[in-house]
Amino acid sequence: MPRGPRLDAPGVLHHVMVRGIEGRPVFRDDQDRDNFVDRLAALARTGGLTIYAWALLPNHLHLLVRTGVRPLARSMRSLLTGYAGAFNRRHRRAGHLFQNRYRSIVVEEEPYFLELVRYLHLNPVRAKVVADLRALDHYPYTGHAALTGSIPHPWQATSNVLGRFAGNLRRARLRYRAFVAEGISLGRRPELQGGGLVRSLGGWEAVRELRRGRESYTGDERILGSSDFVEEVRQEVEERSRHEVEAHRQCVTVPALAKRIGESLGISPEWVLGRSRVPAAARARQILAYVWVERLGQRASELARVLGQTRGNISLAAKRGEKAARPWRKLFDSWCR
Repeated sequence: MPRGPRLDAPGVLHHVMVRGIEGRPVFRDDQDRDNFVDRLAALARTGGLTIYAWALLPNHLHLLVRTGVRPLARSMRSLLTGYAGAFNRRHRRAGHLFQNRYRSIVVEEEPYFLELVRYLHLNPVRAKVVADLRALDHYPYTGHAALTGSIPHPWQATSNVLGRFAGNLRRARLRYRAFVAEGISLGRRPELQGGGLVRSLGGWEAVRELRRGRESYTGDERILGSSDFVEEVRQEVEERSRHEVEAHRQCVTVPALAKRIGESLGISPEWVLGRSRVPAAARARQILAYVWVERLGQRASELARVLGQTRGNISLAAKRGEKAARPWRKLFDSWCR
């Protein structure tokens, strides 16, 4: 059966699971784990993801995250590809590190948020990586230690979790830890593995975004929540999304973007789309790549075909274009919305 498209939109909550190929370890030692945590922290600092809970196990990992300024797929590709390359170089191996593509489940905020925070952070206890909750309190490779205050992670969204327990920090930490302790006896939680609804922090408008661009919405095992709400969302999105998708596609074309960028920079669209090495034209193409790939979530390969370049060149240009586009970011973000 072909795999379905991912569900995503700004502000959507996801439970992400990544497994090693053939069940093999993806972390061999603490240096590997520290490398991954550094990369995860970088994503959080740049606004790519808001990270509430995470746990690294020998052959897999779990994340509870909210989509930020970039699509989840782009953030995860950056995270996993970068880590896999570093892992292979360090251990002098070649080939895939992770099994297929990662699994992501869109999560209903209530009642699943805190349940998933607890479930994810108890993974090392269930897997016997640590002996008990006391050891987990000081284990550096989950987000639990940051929530208890044992190991600070300024990039982790601890206040969003602890604020649900109490307004006072000390009291919130005590209540959070008691909540986690109560979860030990619950064991594995198959009911938390997907099955029903989409809900996002941004409400209906963010959910409607699931129909925009190349990511489409369908209700299936990729969703955790009540089936009644799923049906309600499906009907709402189906009724309003068809015209939005077509309008979005017509608006988001390479020539249209080239024209707008050219107007913003005071150069002709032909310069933007051409091969001129004049600094202004090269800068315009970097901005074009950044807006197309990073802000609008379109395929780098499609832009590469239009410009007669490789996909790798477009991806590199998109990274360089982020800085160049800063003065016009609000303008670019308003396009095709």
